[in-house]
Amino acid sequence: MPFTRLNRATTPTSHIGLGLAAVGRPGYITLRRDRDLPADRGVDTLRARTHELLDAAYAQGVRYIDAARSYGRAEEFLAEWLAARPDATDMVIGSKWGYTYTADWQVDAETPEVKDHALAAFERQYGETTGLLGDRLDLYQIHSLTADSPALGDKDLHARLAELAASGTTVGFSASGPAQAEAIRAALAVTVDGEPLFRTVQATYNALETSAGPALSDAHDAGLTVIVKEAMANGRLAGTEAPAVVQEIGADAGLDADAVALALVLHQPWAGVVLSGAVTVTQLAANLHSPLLDLDPERLDRLSALVEEPEAYWRHRASLPWS
Repeated sequence: MPFTRLNRATTPTSHIGLGLAAVGRPGYITLRRDRDLPADRGVDTLRARTHELLDAAYAQGVRYIDAARSYGRAEEFLAEWLAARPDATDMVIGSKWGYTYTADWQVDAETPEVKDHALAAFERQYGETTGLLGDRLDLYQIHSLTADSPALGDKDLHARLAELAASGTTVGFSASGPAQAEAIRAALAVTVDGEPLFRTVQATYNALETSAGPALSDAHDAGLTVIVKEAMANGRLAGTEAPAVVQEIGADAGLDADAVALALVLHQPWAGVVLSGAVTVTQLAANLHSPLLDLDPERLDRLSALVEEPEAYWRHRASLPWS
């Protein structure tokens, strides 16, 4: 794991991080939220849930937390937890800029977030992020970079991000959509004064969507830390929503389906950190059992039959309702 702060995390579960996308705001596209969260999703309720998850994650060895400006109040909740836990100096904090949260704490707002990768958006959101997290921010990523993003060719933005990196904050990006591989390879080519700009990449990879795998392997070989998001496909690979083969492999090993989904990603040699999107402490505990699963060739072969065409996968994802 070349990302220096993460490289120093040596706990058994350090390769699993906790993402706050589903608890920093009342609405998200994860399945089964009506069963996993209470009907009351007020700010205080989700603040308490986030803090409970962070306590459990830290106690069980998780050392990477993933947030974003568009995750509602996730950065705020995280900042409060860090202030209350001065002992957690080894917790590594990543966040993202490029989307503005516009849902006004509504579950199903017509426009929950707005994308903007311009330099002005970076300056505004970086100020907002550091206003909450201060010097605890270890990693700042462009949120959902695509191959047609203006951020790939904006030299002024690159220079500003290089300044941020020189000051000690790691600079990375996340990718999204059916052309993730194209975006990843384009970002790998971005340099400032002859040096690669990005040191981390975050992308979707799971049993249903594996198309970014070769590009993520290339990124790993180039020295980037790879962070995997949506390892459970927004709930499609968890619980009773999971395909039968995932549930069967889990049952044979005495584990839940979500542990199988995470184990498959952890099995990839290029995977540095795999994010859990747990919204309950019970889910988190189940996720953290994933390193116990032995994925032998027979199990891997059975799981490989689940792969979907990228366009179909992302079309399905886009149809999921915010709930």
